[in-house]
Amino acid sequence: MSGWAQFGLRSFLVQGSRMDGATIRAQSPVTATRLRAIAGGTIGNLVEWFDFYVYSAFSLYFAHVFFPTGDSTAQLLNTAAVFAIGFVMRPVGGWLLGVYADRNGRKAALTLSVLLMCGGSGLIAVTPGFDRIGVAAPILLVVARLLQGLSVGGEYGASATYLSEMSGETNRGFLASFQYVTLIGGQLLALAVLLILQATLSEGDLHAWGWRIPFVIGAVLAVVALWLRTSLTETAAFADTVPAARRNPFGQLAAFRGRVALVVMLGAGGSLAFYTFTTYMQKFLVNTLHWTKPDASFVAFATLLLYMLIQPLFGALSDRFGRKPQLVAFGVLGLVGTVPLLTALSQTASHLTAFLLIAAALTVLSGYTAISGLVKAELFPASIRALGVGLPYAVSVSLFGGTAEYVALAFKSAGHEAGFFWYVAATIGVSLIAVLLLPDTKRASLIES
Repeated sequence: MSGWAQFGLRSFLVQGSRMDGATIRAQSPVTATRLRAIAGGTIGNLVEWFDFYVYSAFSLYFAHVFFPTGDSTAQLLNTAAVFAIGFVMRPVGGWLLGVYADRNGRKAALTLSVLLMCGGSGLIAVTPGFDRIGVAAPILLVVARLLQGLSVGGEYGASATYLSEMSGETNRGFLASFQYVTLIGGQLLALAVLLILQATLSEGDLHAWGWRIPFVIGAVLAVVALWLRTSLTETAAFADTVPAARRNPFGQLAAFRGRVALVVMLGAGGSLAFYTFTTYMQKFLVNTLHWTKPDASFVAFATLLLYMLIQPLFGALSDRFGRKPQLVAFGVLGLVGTVPLLTALSQTASHLTAFLLIAAALTVLSGYTAISGLVKAELFPASIRALGVGLPYAVSVSLFGGTAEYVALAFKSAGHEAGFFWYVAATIGVSLIAVLLLPDTKRASLIES
């Protein structure tokens, strides 16, 4: 573990703080209670994101099942469109589950979100192909992605709020970074399953039926996560909120409309960069560099593993130096470096060079992802925190992150792939403007208030 991560963990273990209400305050030791709660919340988060990313990781193998006509790029465009449709429901999920979390508790919302994800994964696992049920196959695929989008839309706000409120003030960045540790961990688990199936099944079997296996695994894991979340401890911030303050959430949110707009702007470049350098990279390596699917999966796995491991480092750095310097670094480096980096990546023939370029992009992106949920949570009071985090972020991720693959493939299909590189850079520039307008939330946090 890095020195900064050790610093964050040591500080956390010696720190005590007030928990939620008389029942939890009576428990001893307080830090053990909080550790169990954070572990339960993050494990559930990992399972949810595994279920969500399995779709992207395996779409190369099932595109022809639901969309049998056209060339490979056209099939990928269709599956990417369904991937984007799942994001249409994220603002709805951010709204419904955000209000639900602020009125009924973070634990209740987290439990509901994983239940919805279980249903979506199970539906994809059992849906027959186009050759058997015709147009009903892609329709059911869309329904499943809508369920998953609703789940993830609510998960982000509830999870970020839960982790932020359960963490102590001095090391909140370090502990809140585990939201993205488990989020990336879900992607890694999806890729690990892909690599195992690629090694044990033939290409024909993967295309015929093997792609269904991870969706079955996802549905089963979601049931396990559901059980884990039923034993979560509620946060002090929610328990101590006066019930009357939880009414009229949109009226309260309107008072923070300036911050809502900044969250949308911040999430635009951050989410687009995230989905570009994580979920889309596997397809980019296959479709642009003409790598084999196993090679692309292996490099994607290696870069994501590094990306996951450095999240706590950036979280601990934010506890030491503040949130804003990291966000500024992400915005400036992303604005000036995205086009040359993606251009170099599109022209390389070396697997090692590709790994280093993607790793460099993800390191810069870590300045945003390690603290993104926390920064948003620190902007809003407890009575509307889950809604304030989840809804505006879901809007930006739906417009920019969810459409990343489709826009990238559309540029490529039109013969202007480099246009996508400029699009990513310009959108990060929008996030940089938001960063410059934001306060340093470590010093102006509303969580303690």
